[in-house]
Amino acid sequence: MQITRRDTLVMGAGAAVATFMPLQAFADATEDATMAFADGGEVSDGGVELTAPEIAENGNTVPISVSAPGAVSIVILATGNPIPAVIRFDFGPLAGAQSASTRCRLAGTQDVIALAKMADGSVKRGSATVKVTIGGCGG
Repeated sequence: MQITRRDTLVMGAGAAVATFMPLQAFADATEDATMAFADGGEVSDGGVELTAPEIAENGNTVPISVSAPGAVSIVILATGNPIPAVIRFDFGPLAGAQSASTRCRLAGTQDVIALAKMADGSVKRGSATVKVTIGGCGG
């Protein structure tokens, strides 16, 4: 089989498109996770306190804590990870406080989003940008 210049250009263009597709796929996955958690409802800013380091020296163990008084469920999403859902916390009626903390792995510098479903059915959002200097699950 002989490869022509035209074939080489087509393959190069295909490789370039394939390189940039995952970025859109991550954005779509985060949006899908947000819509699934909110049951298609509106998400408003505020009401959720998300604490994450501004700079993480190691992306393998980034400490995150979240608090949302009055929440029945909280989910944390990492927008730059291949699977954005990090963890979900559900609170029962006897929960003393609607707060939790965890450590997660981040693939690189990205936004971390906390969504809280409140007792009245509304969904609140809080976010923070974490700059990862080394490590991470992406290398």
